Amino acid sequence: MAPVKVFGPAASTNVARVLVCLEEVGAEYELVDIDFPGKGHKRPEHLARNPFGQVPAFQDGDLILFESRAIAKYVLRKYKSEQVDLLRESNLEEAAMVDIWTEVEIHQYHPALSPIVLECFIYPTLRGLPTNQRIVDESLVKAKKVLEIYEAHLSKHKYLAGDFVSFADLNHFACTFYLMDATPYASLFNSYPHVKAWWEDLMSRPSMKKLGVHLCNPTRT
Repeated sequence: MAPVKVFGPAASTNVARVLVCLEEVGAEYELVDIDFPGKGHKRPEHLARNPFGQVPAFQDGDLILFESRAIAKYVLRKYKSEQVDLLRESNLEEAAMVDIWTEVEIHQYHPALSPIVLECFIYPTLRGLPTNQRIVDESLVKAKKVLEIYEAHLSKHKYLAGDFVSFADLNHFACTFYLMDATPYASLFNSYPHVKAWWEDLMSRPSMKKLGVHLCNPTRT
């Protein structure tokens, strides 16, 4: 059987969301780079995979998917095993907790932290644009409020959905990695010891160590 294909640069946070899930389940996959500077994501062949002209896109035989979180869930369902069950769908309560903290990442965590990454790293490094410190400062205020809630929650649970690693945790990988590795604000987590311990635990996982190498050397947005 041919390996699944992921279309997009490994340094993309959305592509990395899919790749970390593939690595966690041990699936064979092929990463097909997209030429962003050359507008490869807007060419007809890619628009046929993702009509919005974004990354990633995903192919499994005749099946074509887009939207990173949907792709990631497909991967975790397809390759679920007794050893690797990151959605916990066999347990209604655990699955609900995974869903809650997946939604929290989408609506609270990512909107608060991603502007810091964009302004301090993506825009100046990859696009040659100056950092808008006003946006950074406003985002830091929002991030601290979100991290206070994470700190309280993680003081009672080792991971977000409970005492087990899940998609809810993996979902935070790329944005948090860039915040900690590529911006001046890694010390932000020092004020939240349970959050910091959670993150260090996640970064000890082989999947994240491997993909961190690609995130450390991004060449495209």
